[in-house]
Amino acid sequence: MFAWEQRKLGEVAEIKTGSRNHQDSVDNGKYPFFVRSEKVERLNEYDFDTKAILVPGDGRIGEIFHYYDGKFALHQRVYKVDNFKEVNPLYLLNLFKYKFKKHALRLNAQGTVPSLRLPMFTNWNILIPNLNEQQKIGLFFQQLDSLITLHQRKPFIKNGGIKMITSNFTCDSLFKDYFEFWIKLYKEGAVRPVTLEKYRNNQKHIAKIIPNLKMKDFDRNAYQELLNQYALTHERQTVIDFHHQVKGAILDAVDDGLIDRDPTRKAIFKGKAPREKKQKYLNQFELHNLLEDLDLGMEITWDWLILLIAKTGLRFSEALGLTPADFDFARQTISVNKTWDYKTNTGFQPTKNRSSIRKVQMDWQLGMQFQHLIKNLNKDEPIFVNGPVCNSTPNNCLARHCRKCGIPEISIHGLRHTHASLLMFAGVSIASVSRRLGHSSITTTQKVYMHIISELENQDNDLVMRYLSSLS
Repeated sequence: MFAWEQRKLGEVAEIKTGSRNHQDSVDNGKYPFFVRSEKVERLNEYDFDTKAILVPGDGRIGEIFHYYDGKFALHQRVYKVDNFKEVNPLYLLNLFKYKFKKHALRLNAQGTVPSLRLPMFTNWNILIPNLNEQQKIGLFFQQLDSLITLHQRKPFIKNGGIKMITSNFTCDSLFKDYFEFWIKLYKEGAVRPVTLEKYRNNQKHIAKIIPNLKMKDFDRNAYQELLNQYALTHERQTVIDFHHQVKGAILDAVDDGLIDRDPTRKAIFKGKAPREKKQKYLNQFELHNLLEDLDLGMEITWDWLILLIAKTGLRFSEALGLTPADFDFARQTISVNKTWDYKTNTGFQPTKNRSSIRKVQMDWQLGMQFQHLIKNLNKDEPIFVNGPVCNSTPNNCLARHCRKCGIPEISIHGLRHTHASLLMFAGVSIASVSRRLGHSSITTTQKVYMHIISELENQDNDLVMRYLSSLS
């Protein structure tokens, strides 16, 4: 007999996540790119060169595990377990397969786990025997998995070759039907409701534009015509977003042998002329006038939400998800760790991405105001939610203040833009602004605030010239 020892996973392995987004993937890339699904994308760059167990943090929680030894790239919501100490990776892989889902579900009272968090890994108690026994157990299950996989593969002969059975779709199936099936299979329960709704809307467009297009006829010309027709009623950026969603299903159909080759290669994106954009943010003088006009009494009103977002840059759903327990007045921080689903009124939901989980520093004045405001509230109940919430209500409240002050009308989300813009104009680095806003990467911040960055670069050029002139 051999002794078993209980250890926490964080004691015998290192757990980290990647930093990339799904759209970073490229066709026929050199290295595997592990994302939040069973399908492995490709990339021409690698992030790690190691032996690791890879676990998606969203979607089919506790059901998808990859084991890889070599160079690979990693999505920001996929966990990498490596640097194994006193534990055999194959043994650990099978603990994940057969034990981890139950462990994750136990941590959630609702019986579902919308997403995984780092403590779920590091604090997981596992039983491990000595290394020799671990190796034997790991090899046994590896051989068992190989045997099961072999029996599950039921090839049939078609056109003289072996082809794997893939649901009930054939090359003569309509793409609109395949796309609808693909959304149900891969996206329902794996993406946020708002994202799923975008997929479903795109499926309606496909059914309208190419109702009779068969899989076997989906070539580059057919795909370009699809994009061109969609572009007649949408702006170019919307066409690009449409392309990214549809391309995912097309590449899977190519892998399944239903479409001969990738028809999305070298696609051209068109679009109707963009609408005149409304001003998204206020300058410092305009914001000062707005905040002066707020009626900040001892009752919770939308005016308090306007003040909070203007001074913290929180997303609307993040502000709605705040409870008194999220305020640390001693350290003057607000903990952002959840959101409130105001669109379908399903209560607390996870944050937009992993980077959105953060602590936001607040100024002492805002801290004192909220300390008095929420002192008698239930610490676990949302501060601003008292029944169904519609974002038009606080937006209308903000619009009335703007009209009264004679300043441009902006939305609640425009307050977030205002917050970020004023920080950058004040000299705060874009990296710090990105972290404060909870963006998934600094690239996101650069794209959203490119106009401000360009203006600041012009100011920098003036500083450079003045400095160089002073040297002579």
